[in-house]
Amino acid sequence: MYLSFEDAVRGVTTTVNVVGEARCETCGGSGAAPGTSPVTCPMCHGRGALDDNQGLFSLSRVCPQCSGRGTVIETPCPTCRGSGVVRRTRAVKVRIPAGVEDGQRIRVKGRGAPGRANGPAGDLYVAVRAGNHPIFGRRGRNLTINVPVTFPEAALGSTVRVPTLDDPVTLRIPAGTSSGRTFRVKGRGVPGHGRTGAGDLLVTADVTVPKKLTAEQRAAVEEFARVSDEEPRAHLEVNTDDATKS
Repeated sequence: MYLSFEDAVRGVTTTVNVVGEARCETCGGSGAAPGTSPVTCPMCHGRGALDDNQGLFSLSRVCPQCSGRGTVIETPCPTCRGSGVVRRTRAVKVRIPAGVEDGQRIRVKGRGAPGRANGPAGDLYVAVRAGNHPIFGRRGRNLTINVPVTFPEAALGSTVRVPTLDDPVTLRIPAGTSSGRTFRVKGRGVPGHGRTGAGDLLVTADVTVPKKLTAEQRAAVEEFARVSDEEPRAHLEVNTDDATKS
């Protein structure tokens, strides 16, 4: 089943079409024609097995007449020809819980293939494929987002509006924030259900550098560079003057 990013995060109830065996509606799964019923196998008397006495030992083998079922169908159903099942497409309602992850399997109890001779049906397993979101990523129950921040906002500190799956939130960017720093917004990730609480929104600051500068902007940056005494590469133990000359 292919889901959108938001349906996988929030959960959804939908319907899938399953092509396979289904209980025959004509005979109700018994395999016998309407108005008749399977009868006890006359060879094994309903045991489904026959005993072969070999002196001190007794071996059992599957009854060849009923194939181990213990009953035989004298008048087979005209629709399913005695099998009790037919092949058709059926609609199955599936509830996808909130927070399902890509590749996860959802078990739908009792909606698999029907059992033979009116036996209980098996289970249906739905493999989920979750789509991507244009701005959000995901790490388990946490959502991730990269938010562009200008150099003045990062250097001086600011507040920015950050989108969530619901309403936007205001995030404080402290002065001196470097690119790649991540902030956590509690409870704004994948919604919780049961004992599992909601995840968080992880906001990563992406400090942007302008590609073009006006003359006034360039003069301001050059003045900042002139008065700045920061040495971010000092730990690399390289001589700045030598690097400039080379």
